[in-house]
Amino acid sequence: MAVDWEAVYREAWSDLVGYLYHKVWDEERARDLAQEAFVRALDAEPDQPRSWLFTIAANLARDEARGAARRRRHLVLLRTETPVALEPPDVVDDIDRRQRAERVRRALDLLADRDREVLLLHQAGLDYTEIAARSGLARGSVGTTLSRARRRLLDAYRELEEGRDAARG
Repeated sequence: MAVDWEAVYREAWSDLVGYLYHKVWDEERARDLAQEAFVRALDAEPDQPRSWLFTIAANLARDEARGAARRRRHLVLLRTETPVALEPPDVVDDIDRRQRAERVRRALDLLADRDREVLLLHQAGLDYTEIAARSGLARGSVGTTLSRARRRLLDAYRELEEGRDAARG
């Protein structure tokens, strides 16, 4: 049976972009990678097109991270010592939002790969069966893994927040 990629696109696009954003932390790049994932997926007729699409996206994000690391190493060699002047944000709320987002990002980075992946897949809207297929977990373990991963994320976030408050005090 042929996959209705148009329907998959309508259903999965925003979830896929959100998932990729949490992998690459750049909305425009996340959209580009989501588009690339769909282009690559069009050649296949998978049983679970949405899971297949997220698998392709995860691989693209991993390749993106490797490429970014390579580019950073090259830039360190080429970088001048001239500091870059940053424009201050217009509003205090914007600063707070960015600081919270950065703490969430750092807290996610502190998690084990499997915890981070399961949280991001769930956040992207995949159901337990799709998460199990993508992560290699048994379907019955997904809920427990998600619960523990959420608790670990919250603990990591709180530790980072306490570290910030201690630095202020």
